[in-house]
Amino acid sequence: MPYGPGQLIHERYAVESILASGGMADVYLAVDCQTKQQVVVKLPQVSLAGDLAAFNRYQRELEIARGLDHPGLQKLLSDPRTPYMVFEYIEGESLRTYLSRNGPLPIEQVIEIAIQLADTLQYVHAQGVVHRDLKPDNIIIGPDGHVTLTDFGIALRVASKRLTFSHLSNAVGTPDYMAPEQVRGERGDARTDIYALGCVLFELVTGRVPYPVEDADAVNAMRRKVETDPPLITRFRPDAPPALEAVIYRALRRRPAERYQSMAELAYDLNHLDEVAIPASYEADIPPPKPIGDLPPWRTTLTILAIIVVVLLVVGVLSQFAHHPPLH
Repeated sequence: MPYGPGQLIHERYAVESILASGGMADVYLAVDCQTKQQVVVKLPQVSLAGDLAAFNRYQRELEIARGLDHPGLQKLLSDPRTPYMVFEYIEGESLRTYLSRNGPLPIEQVIEIAIQLADTLQYVHAQGVVHRDLKPDNIIIGPDGHVTLTDFGIALRVASKRLTFSHLSNAVGTPDYMAPEQVRGERGDARTDIYALGCVLFELVTGRVPYPVEDADAVNAMRRKVETDPPLITRFRPDAPPALEAVIYRALRRRPAERYQSMAELAYDLNHLDEVAIPASYEADIPPPKPIGDLPPWRTTLTILAIIVVVLLVVGVLSQFAHHPPLH
């Protein structure tokens, strides 16, 4: 049974409101009765107590949160020995709420947010961690424009073993921001976060995600994500700088090998947009047809003979018309 306003969690945290209730945990806004500061308390669901994989998943999140310390991340405050997590309260609102109120953001603001997120994720990846659920809902934007990344609930350590967790499907993540490899049920790596960041930036610029996933058409939307390239940003935002579009589009490549290979590469381009090469086309690289001189000798000979036959046929037909003009 969730805690209600005024109730105490572990005789220390006075609940003000419930922020979220999910399959793994309940999240509360509370006041620490010792420090008198607002905090965020995350409690594992009691119903998962007997699920070993769920317990391991929660423990992994706790370990990951304990090992990260960066200005762009929500700081863990609780003692490592406690079975729950207490995070600092960050003033501001989710980027989802901010975007829904303001619509597509000014380009300068998009670039600033992108640089901050890329810097934070570069640090996260350097610690051997992949977030895997980057989306506006998990990003807090403060009154001063500072952005903070939260919720490592389905994050993983690159070197860790795969867990079997009955409450998660093989395709882990949020459909609108999942990379094609996540759709296929793969674990993903740093390039998975790069794809998700591309989705977030696409949405900040245009007000929509590259592949909107509607409940009635979710399967087809996910198939399009795996099989087709995303639409161009300038289709929805003509004033978007070509260099920024090129950066986002490279992050959104369907094949991980065609994306930025590290968040550091992406961060560099965001900080040096004037150096970004603008491709003539955003279509996947397809080898052009070989010129006739590059074909094998036998194919070259057949091609030439076919051309000669066609020419002779045409000449023959024209000759027949010249000797026997049609009657009128």
